[in-house]
Amino acid sequence: MDIVGFLKSQFICHLLICYIFIVSGLIINFIQLFTLILWPINKQLFRRINCRLAYCISSQMVMLLEWWSGTDCTLYTDPESYHKYGKENAIVILNHNFEIDFLCGWNFCERFGVLGSSKVLAKKELSYMPIIGWMWYFLEIVFCKRKWEEDRKTVVQKLLNLRDYPENFWFLIHCEGTRFTEQKHQISMQVAKAKGLPKLKYHLLPRTKGFAVTVQCLRNVVSAVYDSTLNFRNNENPTLLGVLNGKKYHADLYAGRIPLEDVPEDEQECSTWLHKLYQEKDAFQEEYYRTGTYPAIPIIPPRRPWTLLNWLFWALLLLYPLFKLLINMINSGSSLTLASFAFVIIIASVGVRWMIGVTEINKGSTYGNNDNKQKQK
Repeated sequence: MDIVGFLKSQFICHLLICYIFIVSGLIINFIQLFTLILWPINKQLFRRINCRLAYCISSQMVMLLEWWSGTDCTLYTDPESYHKYGKENAIVILNHNFEIDFLCGWNFCERFGVLGSSKVLAKKELSYMPIIGWMWYFLEIVFCKRKWEEDRKTVVQKLLNLRDYPENFWFLIHCEGTRFTEQKHQISMQVAKAKGLPKLKYHLLPRTKGFAVTVQCLRNVVSAVYDSTLNFRNNENPTLLGVLNGKKYHADLYAGRIPLEDVPEDEQECSTWLHKLYQEKDAFQEEYYRTGTYPAIPIIPPRRPWTLLNWLFWALLLLYPLFKLLINMINSGSSLTLASFAFVIIIASVGVRWMIGVTEINKGSTYGNNDNKQKQK
């Protein structure tokens, strides 16, 4: 086996990535904990520091997509809009069909320099996840329980807190609320029929209340809505495990810029506007499946070196003591010590595999599976 083949073997790949990501992530979480003392003294400094610390974690994931798997990401957009990306605050609407759509969304953020400050509307359960969930806590991510009566006050307060955020940020939102599956789609279309809404072939009905509140709270702070649609060529079915194994995918991302003043302020009108947008997105998706392209100019934003440099920094910092410890263990000849080391590695691998499982479609949340029953109660 040649050197490249050896290094890209599943075992070595998972071992190194598990170790570097988990150890560096926990170190960064620990540093973030100490930044809390800055909040009452200088809130904006706290935010700027945590943007950089969060970048140290999320950029490792993007590095896997960009540099390790070598996945190609082609952006289809209007050239006039392209020059505004990264220079303004924006709400980014993403479809939710693939296991790595969040990673491609992060890649979109990275190419335009807003990865560290990017925000999401995420389910509350993710806030308890070590490393990424804890990182999001310090980024003032908006978490919700997916029970609007309980969520509204919290979501509004969290969004209003972002009005004085010192960095340009993108607020990424999956308006469908959950990842697309055939079961969820059937239930969603039953709800559409009951409400007299046009059916969608490739999307679930959008959850309009969260979007409308986001627009209301961030108006005059956010300049535009980016309507984004992600697809993969040749019917590729990308997975995070595939990325970890170095598999290359070919992503096509459409982004259309809609000035925020074109989005209605009234909640009911905003809801109608969003439903219309998803009908257009559905027709757009149909066109992509038919032609394999989007009706816009393809652009490949330049890949920045910072994700790779950040990963190399942590690799150099953490691999040396690991190898030194391993050599000392081998020299000691203690079976118990070697067994303990192997056990720790296995636990780390299982931990990362569990985090991967969170992204897998067949292990996704059941949110959306019971909507029809709830709507008809």
